[in-house]
Amino acid sequence: MNWKQWLTYDPYKKLWSLIGSRPWTYISRDIYHKAEYVVLVSLFSGGYYIGYKQMVSWKWFLVLMAVYTLGFIHGHFFWGKDYVENQPGK
Repeated sequence: MNWKQWLTYDPYKKLWSLIGSRPWTYISRDIYHKAEYVVLVSLFSGGYYIGYKQMVSWKWFLVLMAVYTLGFIHGHFFWGKDYVENQPGK
């Protein structure tokens, strides 16, 4: 990558070109497909901890809903396109 070309990138592409050299959604997909069970157990355990151990007020309910929403959005990284291992960025 040359410096002049890098300056033309939008902020997101500048960031991922420096960290990981490809979009984070692709890196996240690789992690999910290589360790699906670990990812799902981690999400379940985190939800259990937040929901059961920390549910003491409406604040925690809103936090729980925000975490669920992020998980829902995260799931869309894996739907709709075929999985290509180590898919390069554009």
